[in-house]
Amino acid sequence: MNFELKSLDLAACAAEKCDALIVLVSEAFAPAKDALSQLIAQARASGDLEAKPGKLLQMYRPAAAAATRVLLVGVGDGAARHVRQAVATAVAAAKGPSLRKVLISFAGADAQKSVRAAVQAVAEATYVYTTTKSKPEGRTLSQVWLCAPDAAAAQAELALGTATVAGVELAKEWGNRPGNHATPTLLGTAAKSLARFPKIRCEVLGPKEVAALGMGSFMSVAQGSKEPLRFIVLHYSGAAKTVAPTVLVGKGITFDTGGVSIKPAAEMDEMKFDMCGAASVLGVFRALGDLKPAINVVGLIPACENMPDGGAVKPGDVVTSMSGQTIENLNTDAEGRLVLCDALTYAARFKPRAVIDIATLTGACVVALGGVRSGMFSADDSLAAALQAAGESALDPCWRLPLDDEYGEGLKSNFADMANVAGRAGGAITAAKFLQKFTGKMPWAHLDIAGTAWKSGAAKGATGRPVGLLLDYVLNQPPALIESAQAAPKSIVRRKMATQAIPAKTVAKTAAKTPRKTAAK
Repeated sequence: MNFELKSLDLAACAAEKCDALIVLVSEAFAPAKDALSQLIAQARASGDLEAKPGKLLQMYRPAAAAATRVLLVGVGDGAARHVRQAVATAVAAAKGPSLRKVLISFAGADAQKSVRAAVQAVAEATYVYTTTKSKPEGRTLSQVWLCAPDAAAAQAELALGTATVAGVELAKEWGNRPGNHATPTLLGTAAKSLARFPKIRCEVLGPKEVAALGMGSFMSVAQGSKEPLRFIVLHYSGAAKTVAPTVLVGKGITFDTGGVSIKPAAEMDEMKFDMCGAASVLGVFRALGDLKPAINVVGLIPACENMPDGGAVKPGDVVTSMSGQTIENLNTDAEGRLVLCDALTYAARFKPRAVIDIATLTGACVVALGGVRSGMFSADDSLAAALQAAGESALDPCWRLPLDDEYGEGLKSNFADMANVAGRAGGAITAAKFLQKFTGKMPWAHLDIAGTAWKSGAAKGATGRPVGLLLDYVLNQPPALIESAQAAPKSIVRRKMATQAIPAKTVAKTAAKTPRKTAAK
């Protein structure tokens, strides 16, 4: 799908042939003398069109425009979140097999502040997962013009929007794949494919290398599965080596049965989404490959399955983490923190400016925040504030939850340095307190995305969150540490969006060749 910026006013848009013309009508819209402007003015005067965000009026082949369909949609005060809501509503209404070219006119809305939101809304409304379908029917929409009198001013927004969408859709792709099409090995292959972008390199460690590192906690989760674990290390090097990187750590449980503490059968299929933290890290690196900012970022993904065979870790088993701290595993379904803790210890070697782990970690966070905001934990006020601000600007919000020391009392164990769970009360917080024990003096934050990484029900599927939040955060590091990102070209920006997914046939062939190990004893 191609997005193009065009310097066209409303009258010029009305003269263009297209399958759908979407006109974003703000409260500040001042009608000109052209026919379409006058039609909008009449619709508003009669009460048939409201400026309230998402309010829609459709027309088929009106005399005032050359488009097959014209959709007038309110955007309120023109804020980015209102534009995103309006565009999503309009594209969903216009979507069909004949929808191939769409024009979006910012009638009174500030294109410079909302092009990114519009691009993301179009992508979200037209996204289709096809990888494991025998007769895939993907997007029909192939061309989107974003029209404003001064298109040049919105070029940077377009570049950021298309890069964000590419990252979000890569995260969705791997989040949506069934467990047998997204094994740790295949996830490693996906990470390696990102090395085709400038400034990105990737290393994938297997069981022997992980054992040599002493990652006993991570290894204990993987020992019940025939699928070999993978520890993925990604580097984006856009700044000097002396510039400290941001480290992103993504939970990569490619399927979670709960292990011996097995989950109920109902909705267990959704545990393929338990690697959405890892998928979000891949998505951020995909976006960085397009944007090429002058920053350094490291991505760490501990990837494995959590399965209940005869070699699986048992409740009560004590394992030794890479940090040397011992852990009593009281619940094998609290496995995410066991793979993350070793990755957090590994992160210290990069002397990072900040470490952020991203995980579908606790049902308790879903109960607390639902699917609107991701849970965010940090003892570093400046880091927490930066993440909060990044979430708001990216329309991918989070909410800070407490980390009082008293919450960690329940993690005490008679048989190890700590237990991996502390009961039901405050479960999202006690999980964060567990991870905090492995962060040392590093500036660290934890994002619990269990409520925001995917949707259930009829709309079941990965959301690609929090790629937007993370991307805004890494791009907005203090100016003293980074140079300006590469400027967008002065001519009309044209960006082709692609998830660069591995074809389904290739996946099947790779899966058939993937070596399997016997369960560890």
